[in-house]
Amino acid sequence: MFNDLRKQIQHIKKSDPASRNAFEIILLYPSVHAIAWHRLSNLLYKAHLYFLARMFSQLARFLTGIEIHPGATIGHGLFIDHGMGVVIGETTVIGDNVQLFHGVTLGGTGNEHAKRHPTIEDNVVIGTGAKVLGNITIGENSKIGANAVVLKDIPPNSTAVGIPAKII
Repeated sequence: MFNDLRKQIQHIKKSDPASRNAFEIILLYPSVHAIAWHRLSNLLYKAHLYFLARMFSQLARFLTGIEIHPGATIGHGLFIDHGMGVVIGETTVIGDNVQLFHGVTLGGTGNEHAKRHPTIEDNVVIGTGAKVLGNITIGENSKIGANAVVLKDIPPNSTAVGIPAKII
């Protein structure tokens, strides 16, 4: 738990020029709080205590404005900058050192039944308001532009923008 928090603080310090120190990050960044609540709700979810898991995730949503389904798999160092309105679906997989801005949706299309949410590999940045939908993969070191709608896989080391998103 503390190792994860340390990695998260390091990633926030590196990514956010407004961050001043670890104490401020721990106390004032909703991303840190939402992910801490998610770690607890994810443990409950894995123990098949689904009601309690959802209850804690909804409490976190109320407190932070960030909705993370307890079934989502999240790596180390996730930074949700500003956070309000971020939605992360149940079968989403997020790698290490990923940065999401406010209004990002990692959701389903309604057409899948098993793995129905995206996989976000390491070191990805997803801009404000972007929608990444379906069982697709965003390759490592990629960037998704603000308000992009991504419906297909994005290869590693790419930048995608537009509606629907195209690699530039």
